[in-house]
Amino acid sequence: MEDVRTLSKTEQLKYEIAEEIGVLDKVFEQGWGALSSKESGKIGGLLAKKNKTHKSI
Repeated sequence: MEDVRTLSKTEQLKYEIAEEIGVLDKVFEQGWGALSSKESGKIGGLLAKKNKTHKSI
């Protein structure tokens, strides 16, 4: 696992959202591919929502 601080802002946000919804440990242990469609969709939806919010400021 590379240092999260060296990742792009979008990648950092993905990890932040994964932590918020409680799947960060699963991502660290098994990778992004281990997430269910529901979990991936939740992350994608929240990512889009946060990006939209930040761009409108």
